[in-house]
Amino acid sequence: MQETYVDIMIQSLNKKLQVLDQIIEINQTQKASLEDAKAEIEQFDKTVEAKAQLIEQMQQLDSGFEKLYDRVKEELQSNREGYAQQIQTMQSCIRRITDKSMEIQAQEARNHDLMVRKFAYVKETAKNVRTNSKIASQYYKNMMKLNYVDPQFMDNKK
Repeated sequence: MQETYVDIMIQSLNKKLQVLDQIIEINQTQKASLEDAKAEIEQFDKTVEAKAQLIEQMQQLDSGFEKLYDRVKEELQSNREGYAQQIQTMQSCIRRITDKSMEIQAQEARNHDLMVRKFAYVKETAKNVRTNSKIASQYYKNMMKLNYVDPQFMDNKK
């Protein structure tokens, strides 16, 4: 029975690796959309939503793994030799999970910097549009006044 729990824990770790791979792919998609000046914001929003779902799935996997570990921890510690192969497999999975987590953190930092730059660019562009429309409006008003002669009062008395 304990062996079944250990196998389920290994499956959980493998599933976590798959989810981390999906998050890495989504981060790459986010990077591409942030670097593309013509990319739509909806595309970026979709990647954020997909990543949020994957993070929720990761939390569920972590919770399930911890519950299983609590059930078999005493057996694993008292019978390390009997579970040596499964323990090595779990350690290997945990190392790969840690490596992928570090890679994701680096991607997140790069994407954050790209996002800050893109938002600054969008803000600057919006500012330029407002300034240009204001200048065009003032030019139009000034041009309308060129052919307009102010009312004048003429004194006909001599």
